This record gives sequence, C-alpha cells and structure tokens, in this order.
Amino acid sequence: MHLSDFSITPEVLRILPLAVVIGGLAASGALGLLDLIGLLTHLAYYQTVGVSLVPPTTAKLGAWTILIPVVGGLIIGAMAYFGSERIRGHGIPEAMETILVGGSKTEPRLTVLKPISSAVSIGTGGPFGAEGPIILTGGALGSVLAQFFHLSAIERRTLLVAGSCAGMAAVFGTPVGAVLFGVELLVFELKPRSLVPIALAVAVASVVRDVFASHDLMSAVPLFPVPPHGAFSAVAVAAAAGVGVAAGLLAWLLTTAVYGMEDAFNRLPLHWAWWPALGGVVVGVGGLIDPRALGVGYATIGAELSGKLALESLALLLVVKLVIWSVALGSGTSGGILAPLLMMGAALGGIMGSLLPGGGSTWALLGMAGAFAGVTRSPLTSIVFTFELTHDTGSLLPLLVTCAIAHLISTVILKRSILTEKVARKGFHVVREYAVDPLEALFVREVMDTDVVSVGPDETVIEAHERVAATPGTARQHLVPVVDRNDRLLGALDVARLDWERRNGRAGHATVALLEDAPVLAHPDEPLRRVADRMAEQGVSALLVVSGDLRGMPALMGVVTVEHLLAARQRELVQERHRERPLRLRGWSGLRTDPVASEPPST
Repeated sequence: MHLSDFSITPEVLRILPLAVVIGGLAASGALGLLDLIGLLTHLAYYQTVGVSLVPPTTAKLGAWTILIPVVGGLIIGAMAYFGSERIRGHGIPEAMETILVGGSKTEPRLTVLKPISSAVSIGTGGPFGAEGPIILTGGALGSVLAQFFHLSAIERRTLLVAGSCAGMAAVFGTPVGAVLFGVELLVFELKPRSLVPIALAVAVASVVRDVFASHDLMSAVPLFPVPPHGAFSAVAVAAAAGVGVAAGLLAWLLTTAVYGMEDAFNRLPLHWAWWPALGGVVVGVGGLIDPRALGVGYATIGAELSGKLALESLALLLVVKLVIWSVALGSGTSGGILAPLLMMGAALGGIMGSLLPGGGSTWALLGMAGAFAGVTRSPLTSIVFTFELTHDTGSLLPLLVTCAIAHLISTVILKRSILTEKVARKGFHVVREYAVDPLEALFVREVMDTDVVSVGPDETVIEAHERVAATPGTARQHLVPVVDRNDRLLGALDVARLDWERRNGRAGHATVALLEDAPVLAHPDEPLRRVADRMAEQGVSALLVVSGDLRGMPALMGVVTVEHLLAARQRELVQERHRERPLRLRGWSGLRTDPVASEPPST
C-alpha cells in the first residue's frame, strides 16, 4: 500500500518558481532573436532599417547577393574561433550533449553568442529556422539560472529543457507540441518532476507571446492557417500512408546529405573557421536560382500549404533548399533545422499531391508533418505540432497515419536520426525508447533466495567458514546472516571477508560477533528498483530480506543479490523473444489452448 504510481516528491515545488522565470526569459529571448534576424535581413538585402521578418531578395543587388552569405559565414567562423566552438550547429544535438554528459551545465556566454551567430547566419540568407538557436538559447538561459541555485543535475536538466521548450512555444505558438518536443527529444523521461515544470514554463512563454501579439510573426493565429478539411476517405487515408513512406525516405536523404557534407568539409585542408564562408558561396548561388530557399522561409511554407506554388516551383524549391541547407549545415554554421524540414516536407507533399486525390495543399500539410516525424523521430510531437500550426482538426487521422509510417520507415532504414548522429560521432549514445523499468514490475519476494545459510553469534570464524564452505551455492549468497535462536537478525558477515579472515589466520578462534556488520536490509514487498538503488547508494551487492519493522530485530526471510536483479531483465527477454501460439484450431471443435506452447522456455 505504500507504493505509488509516480516517483515525485515535494522537492519539485522549489523549481516551479524558477520555471516561471525561465519561461518569461526564454520567450523574451525568442522575440529578441526574431527582431535581430529581421534587422539583419533588412540591412543585408534591402539596405533599410526594420525588424519585421522579410524574405531575402535578389531584386536590389542581383548577383552581388552571393557575397552576403559569404560575409555572414566569415563572421560566424570568427565568432566560433574566438568565442565558443559550441555555437556551430543547429542547437538540438548540442542541447542533448549538455544534458547527457555535461551535467546540464551550459556556458553563460552561449546565451549571448548563440543567438547573435544564428541571427547573423539567418539574416545573411542562411537557409535555417530560428527555432534551433532559440531552443539552445532558451536551454542555456535555464541552465545558467539553475546554476545559481543548489540543485541536482536532474533539476538543472529539467530547467534547461523548460527553457528550450518555452522558446519553441514562443516562436511557433504551439504549447502542447513544445512540451511533447521536450519529452520525446530532450528530457529523456516522462515523469511529473520534469513534465510539470516544462509545461509551466511553456505556459508562461505562451502568455508572453500573446502579450506581444503585435509582432509580425505572431499576428497570425494559427501561424500557418489552412482551409479546413472534412473527413478523409479510406483511399485518402491510404494515400496518407504513401506520403509517410516518401517522408521516411526523405528523412534518410536529408540525414545522409547533411553528414555527407560534414564529412566532405572535414576532409578539406582548411581550418573549420573558414568552412561557413565556403558554405556561404553555395547558399548565395542557390539564392540566385530560387530566393525562396533563403532565410527562415515562413512565408514560403505558408504559400506551400495554401497551394499557391506550381509543381515546377515546388520541385525547384525542394532541390535548391536541400542542397544549400545540407551544405550550410555541414559547414558548421549556426541555424535551426525545423523550419527547413517543414518547407522541404511541404514541397514533397505538394509534388505528390499532383498525383493524389484532393488539393495539393492537403498533401503539403501531410508531407510537412511526415518530414518532421521522420527526421526527428518524434511522431507525437509532429502530429500535435502540425495541428497547432494549422488548427486543422479534419487532418488528424491522416496526420496520425503519415507520421507513424514516416517514423517507421526512418527507424528501420536509419540507426540514428539527424539529431542523435552528431552526438554519436562524439562517442556517446542516446536511447530514444521509453518503457517501464522491468525492475519496477518484480518484487523482492519473487526472486529472493529463501534457503539461506546463517550462523550464530557464538560460533567461531573457523566454524562459520566451514559451514559456509560445505554448503553449495553460498558464493552467490554474498552475505552470511548472523541470527539468534529465534531467527531474529543480529548482523551479517561478508562471505569474501570470512574467507579472507580464515586464510590469513588473523581471526583465530574469535567469534562471529566480533566481525559482524550492520547489514543493509530489504523488505519482501519492495520492487527491485528500490533494491537496486539501495545497493548503488550503499556500495553493496546483496541485501538481507526481513519481515516486520526494519528498524528493530526483524525475522530473516532470505537474501537478494545483484544476480537476482537480472531475473527481471530475463523475464523481459522471454516476453520479447519467446513466440508461442496459445490458441489453435482443431477441426470443428473450436478453439483450444495449447498447454505446452504457453509455457516459457526453461532458463
């Protein structure tokens, strides 16, 4: 009766006020970054002063616009070389790395360098979105603020992710999608201790966003309004699965292209600080071919979802965006990947829409969501995120099909995503699967040994050693309980120490009572997870299992060891790998249960 569904404690309440502050700071930082991007775009491409988000254009400078991304690349290379190399990249893998191996401690200077470098990159035509830098910047704000307080690494991680998700919600106006993004991609758990602070920070950021609704990006609610869709037919839902397959293949193409470009730049005989400028040459040429591929591209995404682009325009946009985006990202410049994914996915869906029933805008919407799901491996986030961007309830069923299939194809053909590949290349591994710990499903009473060799307090060390040595299987026992005549536990002897004392002859005829230690105890109704935690905390490999009050003189019931913890994993492996057919058809006699097939294999 003392067990609970969730491992949450009142200590989580002390980080909730910090989550509120971080939500406001992240939203303010996101708005400031958008304004800075707008300002640099105005200066670079229009030679005017303004903060509205305008698309880069070649109308005023013509071929000279090729130099704009090159200059931006030079500035970013210098900032990375003299400031911090961690500003390179699109932000999410860097946040993952900080969480996994950095104790969720971010350098304070990243809160300044990352947004400025990203604004320079995007403002000078870089084919990126603002969300990646905002995710890293918001996370840096959360981490830096958390470092001023006496918090654990897990609490710092929660606040880091809270800042990241708050920044994402402030840009796109997708609060639920932002929370799911944090759960599926960053926080590596689904627990109240992290979910609640993240949700609170996102809520605050969303309120701040509404306060500044006059901002040009935030004036449209939703961000990408589309005509409402009615019920999809069975044929249309099947076609949505086809879009999911194509989106999964696109995820493979994009991931391969980005890291192929990164490998190509690594082979150059030049310092990495020059790479963003070289990538800027390709970006500039691509901008001459199709200027819509430059910059954040929110207006272009809206045009795709509205069906305003012809088939030829969609095909050109997809190819140009893919090339300049993969080259620029492979060169190590600074910028986000979400907006480019939305643009390229929408272009793919629009192209497929020319062969599918209904309007092209419908399939552009599904392609956009499928690309997001396939590349980031976050299907639930993709569904909710797309819905919040469009408020199109009629598309939820095909969105579910497309995102699930895209996720399936991506996970089958790619070992790692575009996000985790970068972390893996630095020697770390990210596990993206969440499941109930098998140690939580088994109790001590189910695995413990009850046939335990015990000794009395008046026995000599030599007598105790002879009894233990004469009993088979005591090596796995690890501990020898010391009990009185009523089997009440008095203490314990380590088996290895008992053997050492006998071999070295130091104990002589000393009694067991002189060597016994206070054992670490377990209760038969405890889950194995608590036992594993206690073993790790105390540095022991075995616990004595007792009944009654653990603080008194409880009765001995058995022993649980490290080997017993493997029983939980063994049971899970049987459930995963043992295939059976409990029900069989036998003539016309109906269904019968096969008693042999239903038994698990012997271990």
